[in-house]
Amino acid sequence: MKILDKLIIKEFLKTYFFVVVMLILIVLVLDFTEKNDTYIRNSVPAYEILKYMGNYGLYLNNLLTPITVFIAVIFITSKMAGRTEIIAILSSGVSFMRMLRPFMLAAAMIGAISFLMNGWILPGATAGVTQFKITYLDKGKASTDPNIHIKVGPDTYAFLTRYYKISNTGYSFTLEEIRDGQLLAKLSSDRIEWDTTKNVWRLVNWRLRKIHEKGEEYTVGVELDTVLSITPADFDLPDNHHETLKLPELSRQIKILEDRGADNVNFYRIERYVRFMSPFAALILTFIGVIMSARKSRGGSGFQIAMGFLLAFVYILLFILSRTFAEGGSQYPILSVWLPNIVFGVTGLILYKTVPR
Repeated sequence: MKILDKLIIKEFLKTYFFVVVMLILIVLVLDFTEKNDTYIRNSVPAYEILKYMGNYGLYLNNLLTPITVFIAVIFITSKMAGRTEIIAILSSGVSFMRMLRPFMLAAAMIGAISFLMNGWILPGATAGVTQFKITYLDKGKASTDPNIHIKVGPDTYAFLTRYYKISNTGYSFTLEEIRDGQLLAKLSSDRIEWDTTKNVWRLVNWRLRKIHEKGEEYTVGVELDTVLSITPADFDLPDNHHETLKLPELSRQIKILEDRGADNVNFYRIERYVRFMSPFAALILTFIGVIMSARKSRGGSGFQIAMGFLLAFVYILLFILSRTFAEGGSQYPILSVWLPNIVFGVTGLILYKTVPR
């Protein structure tokens, strides 16, 4: 079986990379056609377009992995079944699980590559795609969206009506300390500026109100330097910031947000769960794909490949729904994230009962 193992692994990986390249090229051509007028109108440099397409291609590779793995394994297995090679292998005394070994080994290679890409390569590509869209397609705004709310501590909340990224200046700033539903202190200012020399925030025309059991204390001033757990970088984060961090950076960001008591820390935790969950999809889908296509079908390999497409899209849809459910406040986010692998894993075990012996 060693020679056959090498042949199966070689054919599996070759087919996988061929399908990946073809699907990515098709999507990139469609994307370029759709955005070409915008490129011309905004005078986007050709180098930046090529760089964006390279980064977007890496992003697509990760997105399409379930589809490409499923198509590759079904194509290889159905072709073997059509030539009665699987019957010959099983008739020679080789068990189905032993025949499955090279497929799973190739899937493990793909999963390992996927983990490395998700953890260290893809975040940079995602950040590049986001920056390209902001710079050339969306024409990045000088200010953030209005009415910014940020949790800067377990019981401390900051609010700004507007923040301008070029000058690192915010307006109508308030900092409130609230504990057990009671307001303990409120610091307000007309303007807040970032002092690059001291790395502190400077409040202009500030008012401080402290509430005690027997009354309250009110103080005003012209300028006040203060240290907060936020920096100008926190006002310039894209919506998909959690997707642009490498795995070590993601872990550090989770720790920072946990110390701050931030409400959006769940998005970063879920992203970390996803990065550890995704590589196992290649193993599970390979297991199901071999089982589905090991028996010769009247519909031929075309029908089986179509079924592979359908099941892969079901997996992706289930993954999107489960991630949305987890981000929406699921009580067990890690279970929600792993739901697609659990469902398809159980499905694979049930289908295993139908494999040819």
